[in-house]
Amino acid sequence: MKNITKNIRHLRHLKGLTQEVFAEDLRVARSRISSYEEGRSTPTIEMLIQLSDYFKIPVDILIKNDLTKSKDTSFIEIGSTRVLFPITVDADNENLIEVVPIKASAGYLSGYDDPEYIEQLQKIKLPFLPSGKHRAFPIKGDSMLPLKEGSYIVGKFVEDRNDISNNKTYVLLTLNDGMVYKRVFNQIKESNNLLLVSDNPLYQPYEIPIDEVLELWEFTCSINTQEYDQEELKISSITTMFNSLGVELQTLKKSL
Repeated sequence: MKNITKNIRHLRHLKGLTQEVFAEDLRVARSRISSYEEGRSTPTIEMLIQLSDYFKIPVDILIKNDLTKSKDTSFIEIGSTRVLFPITVDADNENLIEVVPIKASAGYLSGYDDPEYIEQLQKIKLPFLPSGKHRAFPIKGDSMLPLKEGSYIVGKFVEDRNDISNNKTYVLLTLNDGMVYKRVFNQIKESNNLLLVSDNPLYQPYEIPIDEVLELWEFTCSINTQEYDQEELKISSITTMFNSLGVELQTLKKSL
């Protein structure tokens, strides 16, 4: 519980609150806040839950980690791990996900770490999602067929970049290219970069330094906003079939 003392004081300062105002918000005496921040007493479980709700930060993060190096409450660096906050919940305590609209996607690069920008994004509930922080991003272009432009990718926030898995798809927020959706190959240990590959073979793979990647969201599900016609489905099926055959033929060549 050593971290909780400095975390309470630091998070209060981030919000620009005096002890008096903070105490009023929590409906406790100012002396109680003072005793927490000076380490003269320890918050009860009930108070820890109240602090967690107030700052929108999980209780275990408040207790286990030193948050004093963070400059805002939209995300917090813990060692090499970037923890994103908050996970928004509805009245039933179910997770809500923010939806980045097509028209606003260009502004996401400048607003991704701005709590006010994130707060104004529309939110939806997808109860089947696994645990973690999720966000929905619009797809542009045809580089990731058969996904059509206007579809949405729901991604789970990647806290530790060492967890990036080869040949899985991710939404990446990059310093120079903005927001992209690609199949990723982890080359951090070898060359400190990622190889980004499009599922549409007309687009060439390219590498990007990991230092230029601001956010990573691993594919969880896709939401199609347009119906596929029969011809498109046939083309997609044929493309998938030939891609599979290509892999099988390459394997066969190696064995001969």
